[in-house]
Amino acid sequence: MAKEYRVDLDALDEVVRKLNGVLKDMNGTKDKAGSGTFLPSSSLGKKYEEHEMLHKAHTDMKTFIDVEIVGKIEKLVEDFGQKSKKTKEAYDDAEHDNKM
Repeated sequence: MAKEYRVDLDALDEVVRKLNGVLKDMNGTKDKAGSGTFLPSSSLGKKYEEHEMLHKAHTDMKTFIDVEIVGKIEKLVEDFGQKSKKTKEAYDDAEHDNKM
Protein backbone atom coordinates (compact mmCIF):
# COMPACT_ATOMS: atom_id res chain seq x y z
CA MET A 1 0.00 0.00 0.00
CA ALA A 2 1.37 3.40 -0.97
CA LYS A 3 1.94 5.97 1.73
CA GLU A 4 0.26 9.33 1.38
CA TYR A 5 2.03 12.61 1.79
CA ARG A 6 0.91 16.18 1.96
CA VAL A 7 2.55 19.28 0.56
CA ASP A 8 1.99 22.56 2.33
CA LEU A 9 1.10 24.78 -0.63
CA ASP A 10 0.85 27.85 1.58
CA ALA A 11 4.44 27.30 2.70
CA LEU A 12 5.60 26.97 -0.92
CA ASP A 13 3.73 30.15 -1.77
CA GLU A 14 5.42 31.90 1.16
CA VAL A 15 8.84 30.76 -0.09
CA VAL A 16 8.12 32.28 -3.51
CA ARG A 17 6.97 35.58 -1.94
CA LYS A 18 10.03 35.79 0.29
CA LEU A 19 12.40 35.02 -2.58
CA ASN A 20 10.77 37.76 -4.65
CA GLY A 21 11.37 40.12 -1.72
CA VAL A 22 15.02 39.08 -1.61
CA LEU A 23 15.35 39.82 -5.33
CA LYS A 24 13.76 43.22 -4.85
CA ASP A 25 16.19 44.00 -2.04
CA MET A 26 19.09 42.74 -4.15
CA ASN A 27 18.32 45.36 -6.80
CA GLY A 28 19.07 48.05 -4.24
CA THR A 29 22.30 46.32 -3.30
CA LYS A 30 23.34 46.00 -6.93
CA ASP A 31 22.61 49.69 -7.52
CA LYS A 32 24.68 50.66 -4.49
CA ALA A 33 27.54 48.42 -5.58
CA GLY A 34 27.40 49.92 -9.07
CA SER A 35 26.77 53.62 -8.73
CA GLY A 36 27.27 54.12 -5.00
CA THR A 37 30.89 53.11 -5.18
CA PHE A 38 31.80 55.01 -8.34
CA LEU A 39 35.23 56.53 -7.99
CA PRO A 40 36.33 58.99 -10.65
CA SER A 41 39.91 58.53 -11.75
CA SER A 42 40.78 62.06 -10.70
CA SER A 43 39.67 61.48 -7.10
CA LEU A 44 42.77 59.38 -6.49
CA GLY A 45 45.09 62.10 -7.66
CA LYS A 46 47.12 62.16 -10.83
CA LYS A 47 50.71 62.88 -10.05
CA TYR A 48 51.99 59.57 -8.82
CA GLU A 49 53.04 56.40 -10.51
CA GLU A 50 50.49 53.99 -8.96
CA HIS A 51 47.47 56.12 -9.92
CA GLU A 52 46.34 54.03 -12.92
CA MET A 53 47.05 50.75 -11.15
CA LEU A 54 44.97 51.82 -8.13
CA HIS A 55 42.07 53.03 -10.27
CA LYS A 56 42.13 49.81 -12.35
CA ALA A 57 42.15 47.70 -9.18
CA HIS A 58 39.10 49.60 -7.91
CA THR A 59 37.26 49.16 -11.22
CA ASP A 60 38.16 45.47 -11.40
CA MET A 61 36.90 44.88 -7.86
CA LYS A 62 33.60 46.67 -8.61
CA THR A 63 33.12 44.47 -11.67
CA PHE A 64 33.96 41.33 -9.71
CA ILE A 65 31.48 42.20 -6.96
CA ASP A 66 28.76 43.05 -9.47
CA VAL A 67 29.21 40.04 -11.77
CA GLU A 68 30.76 37.29 -9.68
CA ILE A 69 29.05 37.89 -6.36
CA VAL A 70 25.83 39.90 -6.62
CA GLY A 71 24.96 38.63 -10.11
CA LYS A 72 25.42 34.98 -9.18
CA ILE A 73 23.43 35.34 -5.96
CA GLU A 74 20.62 37.02 -7.89
CA LYS A 75 20.59 34.20 -10.45
CA LEU A 76 20.58 31.55 -7.74
CA VAL A 77 17.68 33.19 -5.88
CA GLU A 78 15.76 33.78 -9.11
CA ASP A 79 16.25 30.17 -10.26
CA PHE A 80 15.16 28.78 -6.90
CA GLY A 81 12.14 31.11 -6.88
CA GLN A 82 11.08 30.03 -10.36
CA LYS A 83 11.49 26.35 -9.50
CA SER A 84 9.52 26.83 -6.26
CA LYS A 85 6.76 28.59 -8.17
CA LYS A 86 6.58 25.83 -10.80
CA THR A 87 6.53 23.18 -8.08
CA LYS A 88 3.69 24.92 -6.29
CA GLU A 89 1.74 25.27 -9.53
CA ALA A 90 2.24 21.56 -10.30
CA TYR A 91 0.95 20.60 -6.86
CA ASP A 92 -1.97 23.02 -7.26
CA ASP A 93 -2.86 21.38 -10.58
CA ALA A 94 -2.53 17.87 -9.12
CA GLU A 95 -4.70 18.80 -6.16
CA HIS A 96 -7.30 20.30 -8.47
CA ASP A 97 -7.26 17.17 -10.68
CA ASN A 98 -7.68 14.92 -7.62
CA LYS A 99 -10.77 16.84 -6.50
CA MET A 100 -12.51 16.26 -9.82
